[in-house]
Amino acid sequence: MAKRSSRRLSEQQRDERRRADRERVQRAVGELLSSAGWARWVRTRAMFHNYSACNCALLAWQCHERGIVPTRIAGFHTWSRLGRSVRKGEVALRILAPMSVKERDRSSGEEIGERRVFFKTAFVFDVSQTEIREGAEPVALEPPHQPLTGDSHAHLIAPMEALAASLGYSVSFEPIDGSAGGWCDPTLKRIVVDRDVPANAQLRTLIHECAHALGIDYQRYSRAQAEVMVDTATLIAASAVGLAVDDETIPYVAGWCEAGALEAVTEFADTIDRVARQIENVLLGHAPAAAEEKSLAA
Repeated sequence: MAKRSSRRLSEQQRDERRRADRERVQRAVGELLSSAGWARWVRTRAMFHNYSACNCALLAWQCHERGIVPTRIAGFHTWSRLGRSVRKGEVALRILAPMSVKERDRSSGEEIGERRVFFKTAFVFDVSQTEIREGAEPVALEPPHQPLTGDSHAHLIAPMEALAASLGYSVSFEPIDGSAGGWCDPTLKRIVVDRDVPANAQLRTLIHECAHALGIDYQRYSRAQAEVMVDTATLIAASAVGLAVDDETIPYVAGWCEAGALEAVTEFADTIDRVARQIENVLLGHAPAAAEEKSLAA
């Protein structure tokens, strides 16, 4: 039997790969400093709930550079299981995948039980880079999205009220004059939502105000910064349950960006991602304990 050639990388090759990964991340994050780049990240994060904020920034930047409008992204083997093949000649998109390994004793080489996490480059493809495999049954990839004008998501209002209560806030539904759909009063620990709009619009407002209650307030951030963060988190969380708010949210967020609200965008992206995931957990029915929610808001 022929001896298999070793594919282990040298330390120099590993250093070069890590350097290239860092450069890709820096370029992707740099894209967030423009309103257009921020909007691309928002749309990407809203579509890919299982990817980290960093990987969404990487995908948004790479897709923009290559003229791809991302819709569904997965690895080669996942597309194969879905009855699709990556077209010959397509170049993969790169993300960073966490890998957990056991530490080894330097002298003996034996495992010592402790684990550490490092990141390696993983390769994924947008659906536009694939085609249905001959003889395969096509799989529907697009989930249904409901507009704000209906009551399809009324059942999710109660879980959001429970989240507000776990944070020490009361929620009331009252008639509101003007264009505001509601507000969050951190002093009185009170959230008010417009009573006279469809349930889907009420849910959107409740998500927005709960994001304020989770710590994105006007004391820690300027009003412009807080509104960018909260409305972005709202879009991400709402899209997780098929509620379409991007047509009104993306232009709103982009407008704040042009007003100079992104001077600490890397910190904001991490905070937005954390708050959005907390709310997503509630909407999807696997929320953490109220005590954990409070500690994250502190």
